[in-house]
Amino acid sequence: MKKSFILAMMAIIVASCTAKEPKVLITYFSASGTTKSLSQDLAKATGADLFEIEGAQPYTADDVNLGNREARAFKEMADKAMRPELKESPKNLKDYDVVYIGFPIWGNYAPNIIYTFIEQNDLKGKTVIIFSTSGSSDLTNSFNYIKQQYPDLNLVEGTTLKRNPTPEARQAVIEKLKQAIPAEK
Repeated sequence: MKKSFILAMMAIIVASCTAKEPKVLITYFSASGTTKSLSQDLAKATGADLFEIEGAQPYTADDVNLGNREARAFKEMADKAMRPELKESPKNLKDYDVVYIGFPIWGNYAPNIIYTFIEQNDLKGKTVIIFSTSGSSDLTNSFNYIKQQYPDLNLVEGTTLKRNPTPEARQAVIEKLKQAIPAEK
């Protein structure tokens, strides 16, 4: 009887000390497919679920042609208050502990659709890891702007995948983003 009691107590202690794996969602906006590809690789590496942030009005190649000053992307960059409508929001967002938000950097900032996503989805109480893809910029300005605009969020600065990375550089970005997930609770 004493042995059964001790075993039962040990089982309770082990169960209470067992860490809970955080449930992770990777959300991303991808204009050219680069951020999508990185997000898919990150999901494979972390076992996370994926959600693509899309505009109700899809972005065409002409819309994101950064060589054209009349392109939709330039108009959005010029007006930070512009909020493109979302096609949809993730289902059961409340079930996730960690939400990654990935995007290409436009004009040193996140595309405005990212701000729409943040404003229309309840991310309070979650760890929100920001990451980006870029030809030349890093994440710092985008992250700082998001942090300033949404001070109530638990934001973590991830990293940026630069244009034409070596396989080793790409893997290093994925590893850094994996490590950004908070320790188990």
